[in-house]
Amino acid sequence: MVAGDSAEGMTPRSEAIRQAFRLEWLTVGWLALEAAVAIIAGVRAGSLSLTAFGLDSVIELASAFVLIWRLNVELRHGRVFSEEAERLSSRIGGGLLLLLAVSIAAGAVWRLWTQQGGEFSLSGLLVALLAIPVMAVLSRRKIALATQLGSRAMRADAVESITCGWLSLVVVIGLIANFLLDAWWVDAVTSLAIVWFVVKEGREAWAGEQCCCGHD
Repeated sequence: MVAGDSAEGMTPRSEAIRQAFRLEWLTVGWLALEAAVAIIAGVRAGSLSLTAFGLDSVIELASAFVLIWRLNVELRHGRVFSEEAERLSSRIGGGLLLLLAVSIAAGAVWRLWTQQGGEFSLSGLLVALLAIPVMAVLSRRKIALATQLGSRAMRADAVESITCGWLSLVVVIGLIANFLLDAWWVDAVTSLAIVWFVVKEGREAWAGEQCCCGHD
């Protein structure tokens, strides 16, 4: 049970924190399902892209739990006390984004080197298709709350959701192209295109640079 303000003493910021808290638990629930389905489907099909997609979901799960911890600190102890938690969770979020960028690049290079696209997986295709709208909704709401709270950590988490949505699209394109055209190289090439974006946001979060967020 999370401690917090009473209904009468609820402030706009504390309400936003609670909304962010609920949003992160929704994220955890979806990512747990996404990771399990993608990894199992990827291993069964011998698909590096699907397996990497599932591992990416595991990284995002870690980021979500870090952010839940940071939000819980503020709910329990107040905004001033949470500044240290914000800096720490922002750095962890940045580190996870950089780790994600490395994993994407390494996976792409490996697929190009081995010239393997894996087999088609219907369950993998379905979970990747569902992830696109789910992550679009989650990321938009997270960015709005990050702006309201002035939280670099939540912005980093939102970027990971955006990245997950793009990776989902990459997986879908790769699976369909490989199935219809035997174009094994498509997902490797397209996944490299978003690495620069992830690296940029990861470096900013790690360095503690102020994002385009407002403060109450």
